[in-house]
Amino acid sequence: MSLNLLGKSINNMNTAIITGASAGIGASAAVLFSQRNFKVINLSRRPCNVEGVLNLCGDLASEENLENILPRLHEVMSQSNSVSLVHNAAKMRKDSVLDCSESELREMLEINVVAINALNRRLIPQMPKGSSVIYIGSTLSMKAVPNSFSYILSKHAQVGIMRATCQDLMGKGIHTALINPGFTDTEMLQKHLNNDTELIKSLAKMNSFERLANPVEIAECILWAHHNPVINGTIIEANLGQKES
Repeated sequence: MSLNLLGKSINNMNTAIITGASAGIGASAAVLFSQRNFKVINLSRRPCNVEGVLNLCGDLASEENLENILPRLHEVMSQSNSVSLVHNAAKMRKDSVLDCSESELREMLEINVVAINALNRRLIPQMPKGSSVIYIGSTLSMKAVPNSFSYILSKHAQVGIMRATCQDLMGKGIHTALINPGFTDTEMLQKHLNNDTELIKSLAKMNSFERLANPVEIAECILWAHHNPVINGTIIEANLGQKES
């Protein structure tokens, strides 16, 4: 019998590797995957407080950090029937095409784009058939609004990464999808909007149900996407039917 890093049997287990599982959508996904008997690994700066989650904390933009945690990731993956690699971690800032500096743009791309590539390159070759690579995009993966230049750029890039992943993994038995949450009740959204209650209420009215999405709803989409390879290469809009202006 093989034992995991916590001393528990991991024969025939399924694993979810989630970036940014310390809060918001990532934390909700950690709860849901754990409830479905997945071994959950959190990759982020902060720990995930969900019981049983293996926290490998560090800077996703640091190649040294990734190399340090790689043996532990491969150990768990080698004893997994399937792996769901969920690219959820993201950086968000207010800027525009007129004032985003090169250093600020590089910082955004390091987390939202380059870190994704770094993990894919290191982990996908070790993933068994039946695994998935799920990208968490945004409403702004498909359109643009003022004053979110670098974030929009990075989220559009994720669409291309997902589509290229689909093509490059043909015949490997690993599927991919990108989920675009609408306005979701998360710490990141609250912070981005400076906890402006009235603005948040106005955003909540911009869909058919006139409310923010719950992180649990997005987590359910992630789990469903992992279990359904028929959606390989697709973009899933999870926005409660957003009003188009």
